[in-house]
Amino acid sequence: MTVHHLNQLLLVGALVLLVAVAAVRVSSRSGLPSLLLYLGIGVAMGQDGIGNISFDNAELTQVIGYAALVVILAEGGLGTKWKEIKPALPAAAALSLVGVAVSVGVTAAGAHYLVGLEWRQSLIIGAVVSSTDAAAVFSVLRKVPLPARVTGVLEAESGFNDAPVVILVVAFSTTGPIEQWYVLLGKIALELAIGAATGLAVGLLGSYGLRHVALPASGLYPIAVMAIATVAYAAGAMAEGSGFLAVYLAAMVLGNAKLPHWPATRGFAEGLGWIAQIGMFVLLGLLVTPHELAADFVPALLIGLVLTVVARPLEVFVSLLPFRIPWQEKTLMSWAGLRGAVPIILATIPMVTGIADSQRIFNIVFVLVVVYTLVQGPTLPWLARTLRLGDASEAADLGIESAPLERLRGHLLSVSVPTGSRMHGVEVGELRLPKGAAVTLVVREGTSFVPSPTTVLRRGDELLVVTTDPVRDAAEARLRAVAEGGKLAGWLGTGGSADR
Repeated sequence: MTVHHLNQLLLVGALVLLVAVAAVRVSSRSGLPSLLLYLGIGVAMGQDGIGNISFDNAELTQVIGYAALVVILAEGGLGTKWKEIKPALPAAAALSLVGVAVSVGVTAAGAHYLVGLEWRQSLIIGAVVSSTDAAAVFSVLRKVPLPARVTGVLEAESGFNDAPVVILVVAFSTTGPIEQWYVLLGKIALELAIGAATGLAVGLLGSYGLRHVALPASGLYPIAVMAIATVAYAAGAMAEGSGFLAVYLAAMVLGNAKLPHWPATRGFAEGLGWIAQIGMFVLLGLLVTPHELAADFVPALLIGLVLTVVARPLEVFVSLLPFRIPWQEKTLMSWAGLRGAVPIILATIPMVTGIADSQRIFNIVFVLVVVYTLVQGPTLPWLARTLRLGDASEAADLGIESAPLERLRGHLLSVSVPTGSRMHGVEVGELRLPKGAAVTLVVREGTSFVPSPTTVLRRGDELLVVTTDPVRDAAEARLRAVAEGGKLAGWLGTGGSADR
């Protein structure tokens, strides 16, 4: 490759990124998940499009897709709040195991009896489309705050169900007879156990190291966090476990470990996640040959109808039968089973292994994901409001960034008071921070000043809180308690120490 060709490639790549970033704005206004716009960019650049780029390397697409999924799952795990997901874990686990089995069976039966596909191809499609995508769900629900239980179940389900689905797709896509169901169950259980143990171990070790070792530059913390998450995936996969579950759990541990420079790390991870999504979907769009989709359009609609109207609701209501979840929440979860990146990437596995009709499987999955995302995406906010599940009273999370002061054995906390926080109207003295912690500076509307104990905090304020190392966690817990419960948080049971 010459320098001239490299310059052209960089120019095209930069233009694609700029168009994709602009597409985020369009998707946020239209209510459509941005994945559709990225796929559209890839299709427009590929065969039958204005770019007329010929690309048919399914193996390369699968490798790049897996790498992108590692980044996307890491970003999702870092943004998962343990206090929200903890009560939802049993329900999410049921959806990810029992629910996947129900979805695969019902969808495969529909593909076999309605479309006439062979059982192997039907099972592959049933497994491929059984994976949900939280990024697609929450991209259209960002304007409709939902109860913590609903968001927790949907988010945990999307992080957990990738692992069993990948195992099933690989098993169905191997040449030769399909393994007995009890063998598959044993393999799934073993790989999930290894992946979970690996992810938790790497996450705990990584968080301990980052909290006790001060790196020379703040910009190294985001890189270190993403590197640890990637190590979790590699270690889990090399141990013949689920690397996807390992990276998600490791990232979740890191995301809830109160690491230094957390807002910067979160922003870095989000940026990498966007780049991974953009590159992955553009590449998947390039892999599609649009004029070949027409023959599989009706089969895709029929299979998608079975999946959306029968399999997904049955999966939700059967899996959540032991849990006391209102029917309104189950109904929303049934409709919120959006498919995104994972199904299309998994559809490349049978293409790589040489399964018969693998191109048709890919085309059906591609059409199904696009069409039913167009149907479900814009209607999700309306359904949430109709079911009266919007929770507008939930206050924004208090933004706290910690910078370690190694030589002083202390921490400098940067605290942002968001709109809706009950810290608004609280005097500095009423924060009742533990001994060893103090508010040293307040920045309000661009002006900074040293506060007195009677200084009243306002929405939009930014505080600098200096704390000694032993009371850092207690100080942060107290700040969050006041943000949620106001000045009487300690006495009203909101949490946080009331002792000074």
